[in-house]
Amino acid sequence: MSKPIYLDYNATTPVHPEVVEAMLPYLREHFGNPSSAHWYGVQTRRAVDKARTQVAALLNCDSDEIVFTSGGSEANNAAVKGVAWLKRAAGTHLVTSPIEHPAILEVCASLEGQGFEIGRVPVADDGLVDPQEVASILRPDTILITLMLANNEVGTIQPIAELAALARERGILLHSDAAQAVGKIPVDVRRLGVDLLSIAGHKLYAPKGVGALYVRRGVALPKFIHGAGHERNLRAGTENVAGIVGLGTACEVAGRDLEQEGRRLARLRDRLEGGLLAQCSPCRVNGHRERRLPNTLSISFRGLMANAIIADLDRVACSAGAACHAGEVAISQVLRAMGVPPDYAMGTIRFSLGRMTTEAEIEQSIDAILRTVRRLRSTA
Repeated sequence: MSKPIYLDYNATTPVHPEVVEAMLPYLREHFGNPSSAHWYGVQTRRAVDKARTQVAALLNCDSDEIVFTSGGSEANNAAVKGVAWLKRAAGTHLVTSPIEHPAILEVCASLEGQGFEIGRVPVADDGLVDPQEVASILRPDTILITLMLANNEVGTIQPIAELAALARERGILLHSDAAQAVGKIPVDVRRLGVDLLSIAGHKLYAPKGVGALYVRRGVALPKFIHGAGHERNLRAGTENVAGIVGLGTACEVAGRDLEQEGRRLARLRDRLEGGLLAQCSPCRVNGHRERRLPNTLSISFRGLMANAIIADLDRVACSAGAACHAGEVAISQVLRAMGVPPDYAMGTIRFSLGRMTTEAEIEQSIDAILRTVRRLRSTA
């Protein structure tokens, strides 16, 4: 049996061939510790420095503002916990939204149990945060706003630049989880005005287990892994050289192809969306129709169950926005926060496209999805 069509790039991406080639020398021959002063260490230190420059170039920042991590979750934890404990004397109030990744929501819940207060700004039915809503819940003791740049489920892109300006006026730091945005849309930290920003390698064709945190120069964070003085004395531990090289190369490739690839993916997504909306009624698209990632389509099929769709749709790999366990339906936090009607939310599927997605695969996917939806509705 041939492999199913992969439309789950927001979950993870394959490693780009150029990334693999760049990593191989650091798996085969350049094994030195980057902290060593001899020739072997110099080779790997240069590779890490180059990768830091490549990541910085994509984000439009200085290389010394990049701290390598094990991924987006670690970067989020380091940023949010770091600011919380560093600024605790100034305040204990943090602001976030209910549609964040668990690597933000769980951190905030943990901090709540340690004496911090969390303000959760609501989102509109398209998943968009209103800056005025954010302004209305800020307090004199607010020390951090943490909001994602682009949502992983529905693709809505938040007005981070406007929110960062609002935060800056009040002396509040702003962190953004940009794991789903980097490599898909332009992410310029200078234009956004953020203080901290997280990225995850495996969302942009680098390997799993590597990521980065942008820390604006002048922003102090406490050490989040104790030991030696690696990564600006913030994260101790010998560097994952091959993974870091992979992330750097992935960022270079993303910057090179960003505009062209974004247009291509948007065109393919729109074809998939149009093909389903025209023939799968009643159904609806979730998320903002303009302010969204070019590769992401969240679509709800009324009256159906997402897990039943995925079980029947064996020719297309995708993700569910709701799951049924022991007869109970668990609708995603994102869809609930957006107020998606339950009869639609229960049948929500996320299709996310990527570099390897072809026009032929989109046409095949439309046919397969239509057959599945029609078959399930005929037996309902």
